[in-house]
Amino acid sequence: MKATLSETIFTAVAAYVRERLASAPGCHDFDHTLRVLHNSLKLHDMEQDGDSAVIRLAALLHDIARPEEMQSSGRICHAEAGAQQVDAILTQCGVTDPELIRQVAAAVRRHRYRGQATPETIEEKIIYDADKLDSLGCVGIGRAFHFAGRIGARLHNTAAEAVNGEAYGREDSAYREYLVKLQGLPEKMLTASGRKLAKHRAERMATFFQQLEQEINGA
Repeated sequence: MKATLSETIFTAVAAYVRERLASAPGCHDFDHTLRVLHNSLKLHDMEQDGDSAVIRLAALLHDIARPEEMQSSGRICHAEAGAQQVDAILTQCGVTDPELIRQVAAAVRRHRYRGQATPETIEEKIIYDADKLDSLGCVGIGRAFHFAGRIGARLHNTAAEAVNGEAYGREDSAYREYLVKLQGLPEKMLTASGRKLAKHRAERMATFFQQLEQEINGA
């Protein structure tokens, strides 16, 4: 049986998340959360499967522990820490269904690209794919340059410099993020709809970096 979710509760959870992520960097702020929500609803519609209550709440809460992970310099896993906070947050916002809370917590725990917990249910796979889609396409390009600028990386570098560079170093450019991680994301999507959308977005990124390379070299 699918859970029901009142708009009052959804609005309360959204307001809570907005406040918690108010000072988060642009790559993982509330705007990112909203984009993941929109992606997840699109995937849910395309797949014609899954519980919308679980998907909507998990999309809102998937990065709730990002501040803790950043403050710990990565020692805390935001997916695991976030999953542990779901019960208290949803209960505070008026959710009384323990099974809904359990499913949302599981989706939060299993959404991370580098996480050890693999998504199993359709809801978990949709949240995973929705989050990864935000790393691709035009938005993905913007996020990659945003991050590179924050750490003081170069605007662009050669493929060899990028691939051989260290994370968080001078060569950790947007191009490095694309080569090392993003160009391979479409194959790692867990739903057919996610793979379809990711393929189109990855193609846009490939075209962008090809054109950037030409401009850098005076073409």
